[in-house]
This record gives sequence, structure tokens and C-alpha cells, in this order.
Amino acid sequence: MKKVWKFLYDIKDYIIILLVVILVRSFLFTPARVNGASMNNTLQDGQIVILNKINMTIKDPSRFQIVVINNRKDNDRIIKRVIGLPNEKIEYKDNSLYVNGELIIEDYEHGLTEDFVYNTHDDEYFVLGDNRTVSKDSRYLGAFHKKDILGSVQLRLYPFNKIGRI
Repeated sequence: MKKVWKFLYDIKDYIIILLVVILVRSFLFTPARVNGASMNNTLQDGQIVILNKINMTIKDPSRFQIVVINNRKDNDRIIKRVIGLPNEKIEYKDNSLYVNGELIIEDYEHGLTEDFVYNTHDDEYFVLGDNRTVSKDSRYLGAFHKKDILGSVQLRLYPFNKIGRI
């Protein structure tokens, strides 16, 4: 029995490191892989990003923030950009975004967006992919609740030549 305790004492630092890594990955930050072309040119298929889980627990998603969503309809996770916040009228007309009738300038590259109108309700967020011609997003899946938003994406880890803030 003394040998077991000595062994555990000898490896205690490794156990502590392992526990910290598991806790950080489970509750704070975790890697996520971009799957598909729906976020081109901002994010490319196969890139690895860091999902910040803390953000969604202390504040609400903001317009144009890139988030990872638990898509319950297709039982997968998707990466999209928040376009509409709760209780807003989201409208695209002539490839321009209007929120509650006011023109909103998008300062990132996105594909052609066909005209549509959508009204969000309490605790609903409307999301779109940046590559609008191929993105399966709120236009088809509907708006998402805050509980479905797992976290925000702010850092790209891979490929190494593109490492940094998004």
C-alpha cells in the first residue's frame, strides 16, 4: 500500500495538470474545427479555432460576433455570424442589411444575400454564414436560442500562418 501512495505522490503534479486541462477544456475554452465553406472567406474548411465558452455565460451574443451553435435540428455544431438579436426585424434588400428598418453596414466580406425578412422573438438570435450562397443558417433552420450558442470564436490556431484574432 505504501508503494501505491508513493507512486501517487510522485505523479501528483501530472494528475493536477491533467485535471486543470480537463476543467479548462470543459468549461472555459475548447478547440473547434471549421467544417465546410459556409464561413469563407473569414474561416476556411479545416481551420482550427478556439471556442470561448466564458463569453456566453457572462454576456449576450452581439451583432456580427462569430459563434458556435448546437444545431439540434441536424444534431451537429455549426459556426456562424450573429446578424439579428432578440426582438428585431432582420431584412436583406438588394444585398444590404436592415435591422428594424435601419441600414446596418457590414464591415466584413460576405457573399450575395438574397432578399428576405425575418422577425426574431425573445431570446432568439438570427445567424448567417459569410458565404451566403452555400450556408445552411437561420434562413433555413430558424433562429437559435441563447442556450444553443456554445461560445464565441475569436482566435484561429491553425493553419499556423493564419494564427491570431479573427
